[in-house]
Amino acid sequence: MRVLIVKISSMGDIIHTLPAVTDAAKAIANIQFDWVAEEAFTEIPRCHQHIDKVIPIALRNWRKQLWQTAKSGDVKQFYKKLRSQRYDFVLDAQGSIKSAVITRLSCGYRLGMDKNSVREKPAYLAYQRSFSVSRQQHAIIRLRQLFAKALNYALPTTGPDYGLNKESLILPKIALAKNYLIFVPNASRSAKCWSDKSWSLLLEKMAKRGVNVFIPWGSEQEREKVVRLIKGYPLAHILPYLNLNEMAAVLSNAKAVVSVDTGLSHLAAALGIPTMVLYGPTNPSLIGTIGPSQLHIKVQAQGVDENYLNQLALKKIEDSLDRILLS
Repeated sequence: MRVLIVKISSMGDIIHTLPAVTDAAKAIANIQFDWVAEEAFTEIPRCHQHIDKVIPIALRNWRKQLWQTAKSGDVKQFYKKLRSQRYDFVLDAQGSIKSAVITRLSCGYRLGMDKNSVREKPAYLAYQRSFSVSRQQHAIIRLRQLFAKALNYALPTTGPDYGLNKESLILPKIALAKNYLIFVPNASRSAKCWSDKSWSLLLEKMAKRGVNVFIPWGSEQEREKVVRLIKGYPLAHILPYLNLNEMAAVLSNAKAVVSVDTGLSHLAAALGIPTMVLYGPTNPSLIGTIGPSQLHIKVQAQGVDENYLNQLALKKIEDSLDRILLS
């Protein structure tokens, strides 16, 4: 059986889908998976041991440069790749109009969520068969249920297995200290970010303990923020720009990760690294990290003083890191 997965959204959404792939691979002998993924995140499905081929799509860039995209022929090339293989099933694991269009253009029997389960209601019209999956549960559970229903196997009762092949990760040639921490202060939306003051206080506490901290970045604006944060803390270091495979390798060797709600927090959890995640407006019960030693900390709550929540968060993180560093 050959199945095409369509999941073209964020890094976190892609990581949420990995356990369902592992479930299906364990349940169905000789199943093969290909995956349509946003170009920026293709390294994630490539690290899964049961993904054969990844078809990149550059939707984000196409939207920004419509005229150049039309002239380049990139859309035509993507369509050719999408249609080059006939699949037994094409499974839309996203449920948006964009993913539904891609599913409709592919070659295979089209599966997805029903009209009450999809993210955007018109999407269900693209599927030849659809399934009910409650939206009032964690994304990983939803996707495991969808795959089990769509591919007709019993839903496992075990915890999620992300199926990442750590041997495929390539550690970059940079000097990393022993027992280092990773801090991730940047996110796609400012509402998800923790205050610079709080990060500085946490860096100060780690400096007093003699702990090295490494901080990644993904844009020039994020790099400038990291440079500003680490000023005056000789044990805090800015990482060079890394691709996702290299970043995963650095995360997998960290003692622990402290992060805002962003894709790298989900990647750390998928790699089995103790992770403390700071949540603002998002609900961790629906999209929070799942893995060993995960700590979810709300730093925004209606009617609760933000300074109080920040102080509480610092204390929780400090206590957790002390336990991890001493273990």
